[in-house]
Amino acid sequence: MSKPIRIGIVEDDPDWRRGLADYLAGESDFELIWTVSSASELREALLGDERSPDVILMDIMLDGRPEGILLAEEASLATGARIIMLTSMEEKELILQSFHAGAIDYQIKSSFEKLPDAIRQAYRKQSPISPEAAEQLREEFKRLKALEREFEVKKMSDLITPSELQLLGLIQEGYSQPQIADKLFITLRTVKNHVNHILKKLGVKGSKEAAAKVKDMGLLDHKNERK
Repeated sequence: MSKPIRIGIVEDDPDWRRGLADYLAGESDFELIWTVSSASELREALLGDERSPDVILMDIMLDGRPEGILLAEEASLATGARIIMLTSMEEKELILQSFHAGAIDYQIKSSFEKLPDAIRQAYRKQSPISPEAAEQLREEFKRLKALEREFEVKKMSDLITPSELQLLGLIQEGYSQPQIADKLFITLRTVKNHVNHILKKLGVKGSKEAAAKVKDMGLLDHKNERK
């Protein structure tokens, strides 16, 4: 008979801790070696028990703080255990941090019936990311991508003056430099100077490339708002 999977539980809610322990005790291939409720108790368990856990169920929120993330990294380094993060909420911003800390899966507490299979997969190093975790990761990556784009747009918006944006808008519409000079009542030399200045600012080689770049950022759609 193969040896049982040794499990540790880190959970500060006594009802959840007791309920998880009772639920997992019904699995013949599991051995619950300890349950703890805080960082200090976890460290005592890691130092005091010669048997290291194979899998640790780690509550993200301990005493109202996401302390489980730091403890996940600490426990993983100390024991080599596979860490499954648990939460009763779906904290999108914490999921990425959990995986960075060494967690290999993320389970919602209300779906506790999925835990036995998740534990076995973690033990076999075959853990697929749960559908809930995958969805939250996708949403978090989308949020981070949107923030990155907002930052780039703001940086570009601060870099380009309204008059330069107007000139780029005309270039994007297909006007030549002489036509732009006539339309804006400025000299061709002034247009060329503006274009050269813009190219240096944006680090591009041509005016059409510069115009396409600000258009892609959505700035030409709002050029009238900046006047």
